[in-house]
Amino acid sequence: MKFNAYGHENLLGEHYNTFEFTKDDHLTKQGDCIIGINSDYKLEELKQLKGKIKILISIDDFSDEIFCDVNNDFNHETEMVIRKSNFKDDRTFAINASKAAKDINRELVKKLQEPNAKLNIMIEQSKK
Repeated sequence: MKFNAYGHENLLGEHYNTFEFTKDDHLTKQGDCIIGINSDYKLEELKQLKGKIKILISIDDFSDEIFCDVNNDFNHETEMVIRKSNFKDDRTFAINASKAAKDINRELVKKLQEPNAKLNIMIEQSKK
């Protein structure tokens, strides 16, 4: 499964426990977990994923990968949160993540601070 998200000048990527993709088209510096806005994910496609997954994020020559477990109760149209903890709510797409926003490749995060920088996200099943 693939989708895209975009950068923003206020993107910090500094949260210690989560990272998030949002369909919102704006971002304040309080949203320090958000690593992509204007996301075009499709809820129904995400809800088909089960078990352990790998999320590969890339922009230009920079990439990173995160391993996590899908939350089967995920059901949010505009926010997709990935957590290092096992906390679940309808915004939580995945738990037990190997990384939070602060752990993501800093060159990739720096690139995402350019407005309209396009982030590619690929999610696949994982054995890890």
